[in-house]
Amino acid sequence: MAEKTVPAPATTGSRSSNDMEVTRAQEHHVPPPVDIYETRDGLILLADLPGVSKENLEVHVDDETLTIQAKAQHKVPGQPIYREYELSNFFRQFEVGDQIDAENIKAELKYGVLKLELPIAQSAKPKQVEVKVN
Repeated sequence: MAEKTVPAPATTGSRSSNDMEVTRAQEHHVPPPVDIYETRDGLILLADLPGVSKENLEVHVDDETLTIQAKAQHKVPGQPIYREYELSNFFRQFEVGDQIDAENIKAELKYGVLKLELPIAQSAKPKQVEVKVN
């Protein structure tokens, strides 16, 4: 499974930075750290997503690319008066190819850790050939 990221869109045109209208702050995304394990039945991917709830998590496979996108939020109500760290949004992609059975991927989010079970497709599993002796 190879990591695959989408390049940032290139800016075009002859506008200078002084001519640009700023309407909102640009969102910042970081790649979540992951561990990938190979099992007999497929792959298990563990991604650290602190501050992410199920409602703010999107996992999908499209064109043989697995995408993890999440928005982190503080759970404490009110306005912060002092903050030493800022939660970031997460974005990461992996090229999974046709060896993964995308229809049977299982996902679980628990204590800020996303666990994805990526089963091997039946067509990609090794086949045992029976040898006959005369």
